[in-house]
Amino acid sequence: MKFTVFNGSPSGRNSNTNAITEAFLRGAARNGAETENIFLAEQKIGHCKGCFACWFRTPGRCVQDDDMAEFLRLYNESDVVCFATPVYTWNMTAYLKNFVDRLAPLKSPVIMEQNSRFDLADSKPKTQKFVVISNCGFPGEHNFEVMKAVFACCNPSLEIYRSCGKLMTGRDEKMQTIVAEYLSCVEQAGFELAARGDVSEKTRRGLEMQLLPVQDYVKYLRMERNH
Repeated sequence: MKFTVFNGSPSGRNSNTNAITEAFLRGAARNGAETENIFLAEQKIGHCKGCFACWFRTPGRCVQDDDMAEFLRLYNESDVVCFATPVYTWNMTAYLKNFVDRLAPLKSPVIMEQNSRFDLADSKPKTQKFVVISNCGFPGEHNFEVMKAVFACCNPSLEIYRSCGKLMTGRDEKMQTIVAEYLSCVEQAGFELAARGDVSEKTRRGLEMQLLPVQDYVKYLRMERNH
């Protein structure tokens, strides 16, 4: 089984988002899964030109000669595809959005409708499971509404949304203990998904654990809260 993460954090390997991602992949690897963490900020991926050549002139292949050809192969060969991103202006980062736009060669010029929502048909049926990992530096439970709406289109098997995300790489010893407990739940989620293709309700509840009350987190950030 292969787990591939397409990581859209501009901070890459040192990011709060990646702290969560690495825990998830450790869990999958613990059950024998092959794992790969692609940092999109380090790759050469041009913007989609909207030329539609990948549908009509060279079906399944983009006219641009960049790293995306390899990543389309990895995407297709993976059993679990994970999109990882911090929240930037309510949504995914530009790195991840650009990557998602460049998935156009996997579509075909055939219009399909489901519940009055129109889309293009996949060129071949998807076999992957999809996972979303997203981190937000703000407190509160409503920072991911746009993200959830966007990724609903791929019907993810697991969504890990972490508010108070700046705690992930913080140095406060007391908070490190709480964060370690949370990351242990994330690792367990990766293990369970690799072992049985699903995540238990107990583990899902753990993924939603509160790290700090809102007011305490605002103090941790050393920022004022405007009521």
